[in-house]
Amino acid sequence: MSIIYEINENNPQERLISKVADELRNGGIIAYPTDTVYGIGCDIFDKKAIDKIRLLKGKKNNPLLSFICPDLKDISKYAHVSNRAYRVMRHLLPGPYTFILKAARIVPKLMISKRKTVGIRVPANNICISLLKELGNPIVSTSASFGEFDIFTDAQEIDIRLGHMLAVIIDAGILGAAASSVVDLTNDDEFVVLREGKGDISEFA
Repeated sequence: MSIIYEINENNPQERLISKVADELRNGGIIAYPTDTVYGIGCDIFDKKAIDKIRLLKGKKNNPLLSFICPDLKDISKYAHVSNRAYRVMRHLLPGPYTFILKAARIVPKLMISKRKTVGIRVPANNICISLLKELGNPIVSTSASFGEFDIFTDAQEIDIRLGHMLAVIIDAGILGAAASSVVDLTNDDEFVVLREGKGDISEFA
């Protein structure tokens, strides 16, 4: 079974953040809180760990996994961002949004769609940001769930249902079940809302 760490979202304990980062460096898969739902993730550059997440989620043949970055500046390393897209993201991030962007070459092929795009988040969550900075790489992000609607909101439930495949679960209490809003920013002529979630999408209407 997985190790469970209770980490304070307002003031993440550096010692525990370091331990979780070490698990990621060693190929571990973790469950972690975001500003929306609990996420399942690994180091974006660990192919074997990404394959394990696909199996866990039943997405062996589906490469559409997003990842989280610590800030907007970091996004520009992994995606091509137009001036208009940058202005939108600067206004909304950090926050509960997944933005679809054209992938840069540094992004592993496993993370890129057939359209050469990737989904990127910058969550408004101190645990995520601290962990990303400690690891130094983006972290894969997919909801802790079975299917689109069976989302686990409690770390203890995640341990029961998925713990056998996870190295670490970060327990931040009960979270909601509303996922991020997904917005395609690849076409400057028309930004498209692909999924309405927790984030305000009124400016895209």
